[in-house]
Amino acid sequence: QSTAMLILVYKSSQCLPCHFCRVCLNELASDVVVEVGDISFHLHKFPLINRSSTLQKLIAESTTSSDDQDGGKPCTVQLDDLPGGAAAFRLVAKFCYDVQFELNAANVVPVRCAAERLGMAGEGNLAAHAEAFFVRDVLGSWDAAVRALQACDDGDDGVRQLAEDLLLAPRCIESLAAKACADPTLFGWPMVENYTARCVDAAAAPVMWNGISTYGKPRSPGAGWWYRQASSLRLPLYKRLISEMRSRGMSPEGIAGSLAHYARRHLSGLNRRDVGGGGASDTTSSDGVVGEQRVLLEEIVALLPAEKGVTTTRFLLGMLRTATVLHAGAACRDALERRAGEQLEEAALEDLLIPNTSYSTDTLYDVDCMQRMLEQFLLSNTTAYADHLPEITADEAPPGELMPASTVAKLVDGYLAEVGTDANLKCSQFQQILALVPDYARSLDDGLYRAIDIFIKAHPWLTESEREQLCRLMNCQKLSLEACTHAAQNERLPLRVVVQVLFFEQLRLRTTVASWFFVGDNNAAAADQGSPRSSRPRKSRTGEVDFGTGSENNDHEEVEVYTPGSSSEPASAMSVPGIQQRVVDLEGECSSMRQEMHRLGKPKGALSRLFRKLGLSGGGRPSSSRQQGQLPSSGEEKRSRFLDLGC
Repeated sequence: QSTAMLILVYKSSQCLPCHFCRVCLNELASDVVVEVGDISFHLHKFPLINRSSTLQKLIAESTTSSDDQDGGKPCTVQLDDLPGGAAAFRLVAKFCYDVQFELNAANVVPVRCAAERLGMAGEGNLAAHAEAFFVRDVLGSWDAAVRALQACDDGDDGVRQLAEDLLLAPRCIESLAAKACADPTLFGWPMVENYTARCVDAAAAPVMWNGISTYGKPRSPGAGWWYRQASSLRLPLYKRLISEMRSRGMSPEGIAGSLAHYARRHLSGLNRRDVGGGGASDTTSSDGVVGEQRVLLEEIVALLPAEKGVTTTRFLLGMLRTATVLHAGAACRDALERRAGEQLEEAALEDLLIPNTSYSTDTLYDVDCMQRMLEQFLLSNTTAYADHLPEITADEAPPGELMPASTVAKLVDGYLAEVGTDANLKCSQFQQILALVPDYARSLDDGLYRAIDIFIKAHPWLTESEREQLCRLMNCQKLSLEACTHAAQNERLPLRVVVQVLFFEQLRLRTTVASWFFVGDNNAAAADQGSPRSSRPRKSRTGEVDFGTGSENNDHEEVEVYTPGSSSEPASAMSVPGIQQRVVDLEGECSSMRQEMHRLGKPKGALSRLFRKLGLSGGGRPSSSRQQGQLPSSGEEKRSRFLDLGC
């Protein structure tokens, strides 16, 4: 007998206490052996049959067969399918021998299931004790309910089945959902990290809680205080918990936040920018893991709230990138593209660079995915394609209804500049994305010009017609001065585009110089008001300014455009010498443009006709027809130089 008990102690790491073993050895020899899996328990019949009706029946059957065969040897009882296994039966045996043991949130579920299977019902029996502890101490605490719910899922099949039949798991889920949906400050226990922050001021009074003095600084647990512990559950129980919370009125923001926390914890590739593929040796071993990750991702996407804006765009694009890498189903990816496209204005450029895993195309990034999200944005934002809305100018911020479209336009320009370096990107794909963004969404086309220039540079084999088709999507009137200067010297652009840039820049210079004369002459008229010798320009019927209607006696006088002492003069007013210097600078710029046009190798006659249309003579100087006849006055000579420039 001693040898048998020693073998039991050696075989079982969860053996009975030493004092319990001594009772078995010294006072009464064991007459029954209960085998639970690989562990044998040498016990006595009377304590067991006194508490368990199932054991009473099994011992009676085993005793009858053993008496017929072996005589006085201990009978053997097999409990291979006992819920909770040997660990649960160890606690059952302690209860049968009235040995004190501790129930907690981790073992109450398997003990309750084992007691139910062994028929230990009735008042004062193990099933009643475990049920009372479960209701009193487990369901009343968030932490205990989480641990008990984990025990329902971590056990064997018998525990999972009986936990559902005894309503242990459903009651835990209902308790957790009720606590998560309620105000956390109403509970009677301190929430996690609620009293852990130390006071900054050492002289501050301690916080009192239930009469206990603590020096922690109380703070609100926040709306997502339950995210971390809820994410420790396995997916089946977590799905049931989320469904119960949704039925109890949990806000969509709370559900979306919990799902995002759960995904970041369990999806291995969600937070990594580059997901590298393994070699051929580990492909087979990782197929099971990839399949589990794919199923998990699809389940999380199905649980996401349908409301717009409750889930961050960064999280949606991260899920879309992971779904692409894991080759998730088409329905899952379509749902993510639709949700991300509806709030595309909140995206960042780095999140849009989704790697291409398709074998049909050789591009580095999934450009088709970006096109579908952009189309979804235009469909969901009705103001993005309304024709009656005003265009956005560079001098003022876009209005509220155009702010999303303006943000997406800048995002698309940056995206195309990033993917345009890919030599495998087709011109048609690039052009289709460019054409989707409405023209009024951009205040300046500098970003669009940069993207086109990068694409043309990365694709030097494009024909002249293909380059012109790309450049037609760019509005040359919306280029800044720096962009115009760069475009005029860009050898990669078609000649037609360079001519348009020069033409619109000339119109801009003409408008600027004309505005200077308006401002200067208005200031001069205000300063010399009442003087019969004052000279100011008049507007003709055609809207052009007539600068040659002054007094004949003032032809050789130096006329100031503005009066320095006038309080009404603008900060941008210029004198005649300043304007003269500006005209000289403009002549130099026009001469440089003309030389650049000659360098492009076009016929001289065509260039001459072009400059005549722009208001320039062949050499960028005043035409000879204006030098004939009577010599003009100094004021008329300066004005004629502006007219010769086409201003």
